[in-house]
Amino acid sequence: MSRPKAAIIGVGELKPCRVTDGASTLGMLAQASVLALHDAGIDKADIDGLLVGPQVGETPQHVPATVAEYLGLQPSMANVVDLGGASGPGMIWRAAAAIEAGMCHTVLCVLGNHRNQDALRSPNRNPIREFDVPFGASGANATYAQLKQAHMAKYQSKDEDFALITQWARHNAQHHHHAIFNGKPCDANDVLQSPLIAEPLHLYEIVMPVAGAEAVIVTSVTRAQTINNPAAYLLGAGEKVTHRALSQAPDLTSGPLKPAMAHAFKQSNTSVFDMSLLSLYDCYTIMVALTLEDSGICPAGKFGDFIRSNTLGYDGSCPLNTHGGQLGFGQPDLAGGMTHVVEAVHQLRESATGRQIPSAKYALVTGNGATLSEAVALVLGSASVVLGKPGVGR
Repeated sequence: MSRPKAAIIGVGELKPCRVTDGASTLGMLAQASVLALHDAGIDKADIDGLLVGPQVGETPQHVPATVAEYLGLQPSMANVVDLGGASGPGMIWRAAAAIEAGMCHTVLCVLGNHRNQDALRSPNRNPIREFDVPFGASGANATYAQLKQAHMAKYQSKDEDFALITQWARHNAQHHHHAIFNGKPCDANDVLQSPLIAEPLHLYEIVMPVAGAEAVIVTSVTRAQTINNPAAYLLGAGEKVTHRALSQAPDLTSGPLKPAMAHAFKQSNTSVFDMSLLSLYDCYTIMVALTLEDSGICPAGKFGDFIRSNTLGYDGSCPLNTHGGQLGFGQPDLAGGMTHVVEAVHQLRESATGRQIPSAKYALVTGNGATLSEAVALVLGSASVVLGKPGVGR
C-alpha cells in the first residue's frame, strides 16, 4: 500500500429539498460546514484552508474571501474549484496537495447552492453589499483611497511619499519596451499635479487597465534539469485571506501579505534582506507602501524614508518592480499579478535584457486580491542558488 496523502476526518450534509425559499447559499454553506466541524470534533479555528465551488449566488467574484468572511475564517490557502460535477472529488486531492506543500494543515471543502423560486426573496448576507456599497464604498478607487487616508492619518505619511512610488515605476518602465508607459516617464511633481480621482488618490497613483496576457509553465525540479532551458525555482510560498468587505478588515494599515510573506520566508529559509528583487503587486501606490512595511524591510509608517534613501532601479540598492510594475507596465486585468511572476523569472534566468539585475539570486513576488483582502507571496530562486549552477541568459 502506498503512503496515504491525507485523511478525511469530518463530513456534513443538508437534507436535499426542492426549494429553499428564504435561504441563502452562504447560509447553507455555513450549516454544512458546522455539521462537518462537529463530526470532526474540531473548532473552526483549526481550519486554515478553504476550497469552495464557483456558485455562490450572493457574490460573482472573490468567492473564497466572501465565504471565509461569512464563516469567520482567515485561511492560509483558499481557492475555487470549478470542475462541474467533478468539483467535489477535485477538492479532495487539491486539499491533500496543499497540505503536502506545507501551505495549510486542515482544509474545509464545501459546496452548495440555494434553490429559491424567487431569488430576490433570498436574504442578502454578503457584508460588502449590506455595509459597504450602500454607503459609497463601492469600487477599488474609493476603497484604496480609504487605505491611503488611514495610513496618512496614523503615520502622518505625505502625498509626496506615495508619489515617489509612481516616479520609480515610470522610471523602470523606460527599460521595458513592452511597458504601456515606456517613453512616458514622470516625476513626483507630475503625480501630485495629476487629477484627484478619489481623495487622496491621484490619477497617476492608480493602475491603467490594459489588454494583455501572461503565461507561466511549472514542472518538477527533476524534469527542469532535463530541459535545455534556464529555470527559476519556487523556494517558498505563503497565502492568507482575512476578509472581503473593507468594513470587515482587521486592519487598514497592515494586511494579509504580512503573514503570507513571513510564511514564504520561513519556507525558503530567507528574509526580505536576501532578496535581489522585490516584485510587489502595485495596483495603487498605497499597496506598495503597505507591502514594503509589512515585509519588514522598513518600519511601519516609514516607507517614504526608505524610498528616499534607496534607488529602486535594476542597478540600484533595492530593485523594485524592474518591469515598471502595474503602475508603469500596465494591468492586463487578472494577468496584472502574473506580470510580477514573469519579471522575477526573467531576472533570475538573467534574461531581462536592458534591465538585468547583476547576479540576481532571490526574488519576492506578491499578489493582492480585492481590497487588501487576499494575499499570496512567493520566494523564487535562481539556478545558482538551487543547483549551484550559473544562470543562462538568452
